[in-house]
Amino acid sequence: MKTEAALDWKTEAWMKALAKTQRNVKRIGDGFPHASQNGRYELEAPHWWTAGFWPGMLWLLYTGSRDEELRAAAEACERRLDDVLNDYVRLDHDLGFMWTLTSMASYKLTGNETSKIRALKAANYLAARFNIKGRYIRAWNPWIEGEDNAGLAIIDCSMNTPLLFLASEISGDPRYRHVAEAHMDTVVRDFVRPDGSVYHIIRYDPATGERLEGLGGQGYAPESAWSRGTAWALYGLTLAYHHTGKQIYLDTAKTVAHFFLANLPEDHVPYWDFRAPDEARIYRDSSAGACAASGLLLLAEKAGAVEASIYRTPAQRILESLYRNYGAWDDDNEEGLILHGTSHVPEGRNIDVPLIYGDYFFVEGLARLQGQGPFYWE
Repeated sequence: MKTEAALDWKTEAWMKALAKTQRNVKRIGDGFPHASQNGRYELEAPHWWTAGFWPGMLWLLYTGSRDEELRAAAEACERRLDDVLNDYVRLDHDLGFMWTLTSMASYKLTGNETSKIRALKAANYLAARFNIKGRYIRAWNPWIEGEDNAGLAIIDCSMNTPLLFLASEISGDPRYRHVAEAHMDTVVRDFVRPDGSVYHIIRYDPATGERLEGLGGQGYAPESAWSRGTAWALYGLTLAYHHTGKQIYLDTAKTVAHFFLANLPEDHVPYWDFRAPDEARIYRDSSAGACAASGLLLLAEKAGAVEASIYRTPAQRILESLYRNYGAWDDDNEEGLILHGTSHVPEGRNIDVPLIYGDYFFVEGLARLQGQGPFYWE
């Protein structure tokens, strides 16, 4: 009886996510949504870091529905990104988020050779950001005159390294993998604290590679614990284990996962920062919960049968809570699927709104629960 009830909510959630996306695609089309404001997804320029999540979600839902309108929009988004890839000047560390969920997805699903070439181009640009001395992939560029961020690395980039692992797999060239492993080794060494909490940003001396300091970034403070950064680490380390088999990645992913799960509130959806003081902990981040849930489901597969339920059961609880308590399924005036995402509290941007990456990871989590791949990071 319990199994039937669980299956019912998962199937219902999938169908509602599909139906809402089928409505949204008629307006959004090949646009690039980021955050929903007043019920409507604002569309960003193609170079914005979230550009891959909408087409990535379209591919997931297309795989489960064969709705050709979803596929056509995903392919159109990928084509629009050509100008960004060829222009070069707007590219930064988020090449993985952008081209794993577009070109790599297309290549995996359709065998499109043009998509393969796009993914390899993006991987080349990403690998070129590697700082040999510090063994990290540099974050960002100097977007304003005088800005110096050559020594910055961020935990988000854990989710960009799968593009490099996949580039080695499809090209036969191990260099991409070497860069990805070196960066993830640095994540293990410098980003993850012994208790499993995670720094958002580490500053290095770009000339010597010396670690200088941890920075708060999108978290409350340098020594706090930004929940989405924790989710990036959990999922990214699990993916690194998937691609390499290195035990240290699996062990560290488990450490991060236990920290994440131990700090969840009663409804299983995290606050935006686990260590923010009470007066600052008023916002949830549903996107962190969705990302962590998908990562936990992969971790359950990799941990083996004895430990699988340790990660799969809470992942299912997170997704069910997102569906039942955070979904905007019956609100025709809201395009977002999942409410109460929080992007950047320190800068006051996109707080307590639906976020496209929250929607994406929620749908990906549902697909994982139902064994409905492939999953483009793998």
